[in-house]
Amino acid sequence: MGDIEMTSPVKKEKKKKRIKVEAEDEENLGELQRTGNFLIAPSQKVPTLDTSKWPLLLKNFDHLNVRTNHYTPLPFGASPLNRDIKDYVSSGFLNIDKPSNPSSHEVVAWLKRILKVQKTGHSGTLDPKVTGCLIVCIDRATRLSQQSAGKEYVAVFKLHAAAESLTKIHQGLEKLRGALFQRPPLISAVKRQLRVRSVYDSKLLDFDVNRNLGVFWVSCEAGSYIRTMCVHLGLMLGVGGHMTELRRVRSGIQSEKESMVTMHDVMDAQYMYDHHKDESMLRRVIQPLEGLLVGHKRIFMKDSSVNAVCYGAKIMLPGVLRYEDGIELNQEIVICTTKGEAIALAIALMTTATMASCDHGVCAKIKRVIMERDVYPRKWGLGPKASAKKALVAAGKLDKYGRPNENTPKEFLTSYVDYSARPDPSCSNGADAAEDVQKKRKLSIGSTTSAAADTTLDTSQTDLGEKKQKKRRKNVMRKLLRRPQKRLPRR
Repeated sequence: MGDIEMTSPVKKEKKKKRIKVEAEDEENLGELQRTGNFLIAPSQKVPTLDTSKWPLLLKNFDHLNVRTNHYTPLPFGASPLNRDIKDYVSSGFLNIDKPSNPSSHEVVAWLKRILKVQKTGHSGTLDPKVTGCLIVCIDRATRLSQQSAGKEYVAVFKLHAAAESLTKIHQGLEKLRGALFQRPPLISAVKRQLRVRSVYDSKLLDFDVNRNLGVFWVSCEAGSYIRTMCVHLGLMLGVGGHMTELRRVRSGIQSEKESMVTMHDVMDAQYMYDHHKDESMLRRVIQPLEGLLVGHKRIFMKDSSVNAVCYGAKIMLPGVLRYEDGIELNQEIVICTTKGEAIALAIALMTTATMASCDHGVCAKIKRVIMERDVYPRKWGLGPKASAKKALVAAGKLDKYGRPNENTPKEFLTSYVDYSARPDPSCSNGADAAEDVQKKRKLSIGSTTSAAADTTLDTSQTDLGEKKQKKRRKNVMRKLLRRPQKRLPRR
């Protein structure tokens, strides 16, 4: 009891202090309301959204042209960096620092075994002695193996005798630019035939006069042989030369300065995931496939139209949300979701200006679908016409393919036009046949008399049949003449 009497005055003092503080806050709040001006002032400025630091394909999203902002976001798919670890690995790529002795095929096979994946591929082979940037694509990313992308190399060459001066070497490298004739070296994995390859730029980095050793950097087309280029440089200088070392410093959009990893890094990351369930190192080593498409022009689609594109539908303007500036005809572009996932690679059929001025039409055709089907739900076939057609199929008034039969109501035949269905000759009526004949008459002759049209149609059809028969006979005779004749055995 004594303890309770001692503590009770302290509690009372604390309560008094709290009441005083609350009273002071209320007084301050009243003063603020009296003196301050709490009002949302009208302004013409639109709140800016800074997307300059957003990852991958969503970077500078606010700078794109807006076609519409109205769409229903669906809770499907995921941002490339937030995918499940299994999907993250199967839709990723590695920027490997290839070691010196194994071939590119061996490196890819080792990575396939280490990561326990079904499919791997690389974007451009490297000779066994060459080191540097080798992009290895995993599973779904193999659809993007950019083997035709440009490459950059740093090469060490040796001249067989002393050159006249450094200016001659600079001039020789300048002459070895543009379109060049090249023949693969004696030891090569391709057929040794003359080919044309382009060299975009080259620089002499260093040259040792005492040892006749030089280092140069070159940016060239895929399939160029730097070994052949070094031989040509020696011939142009009149002293001869050959390549001693080579390293690839860039392959397509990825360089050795951007998240390059070694084989040991990959083994350590897989070990940490297998034994400690630590995904962080594996996510650091593997990059999402969208990293290979950052340089492409972008078109963003609504979530409701994503699965239709995955099934091969045309990319129509009503499904477009945003599109980038500078899109030209027949340019390769990437189709994206609102979460930054790559749906497909496409060929543009409209420029940016055409998209801004049109309301409907095909803006691109698909080149390669990247996303798997049914990641997003199906949203086609849910309109009023399609629903009515499904009800008729269920009632037996249309066959299972949606074509009319004996029970089909006349209203449906006159009102509904199915542009995707192929005409069935067995289900055609007499009136339809008469309409077709009239159309043929108009197209072929354009005359009004029915009798003359019938006779001309019959004669034209017979002439076409005779011409086809003559062509077939000629083709058969040509094939018989081309056959080698069998020689009789000598007695």
